[in-house]
Amino acid sequence: MKSQTIILNINEEIHMVTVRSGDTLLITLRGKLGLTGAKPGCLNGDCGACTVNVDGWPMKSCLMLAVEAVGKKITTIEGLKNTPIQLEFVKNFAFQCGYCTPGFIMNCHSLIEQHPDADERTIKEWLESNICRCTGYAEIEKAVKSVLKRE
Repeated sequence: MKSQTIILNINEEIHMVTVRSGDTLLITLRGKLGLTGAKPGCLNGDCGACTVNVDGWPMKSCLMLAVEAVGKKITTIEGLKNTPIQLEFVKNFAFQCGYCTPGFIMNCHSLIEQHPDADERTIKEWLESNICRCTGYAEIEKAVKSVLKRE
């Protein structure tokens, strides 16, 4: 496979990185840039453990090629600094083993930014895109509602 050097805007920093045409954003973030918050899970878009934000929207980084991210603003869990949703995850014990937590936080962060008036149905629909095998979703839902000032 042919390699090329691309420029990525990740966490408000510019990175020049050499990638192969088939490298996913997940592989690039973890293997080339050392940003290991996005986790490999299913590697086919089902689990959401690799979720990052691309131009403010959640994206499963295992489904996006690194070359597709050129010109976009990417935020990983490492780029969030004590956001309200991070603080509410801790306050509400919205995690157990923690493997899926970065993906959930990124998804919830986008939900709150894109739908500040999200209703119960919207919250549940957004949470369906991530899977957690260790804990229930009640605490995660409560964390989102706390940020939205619903609880």
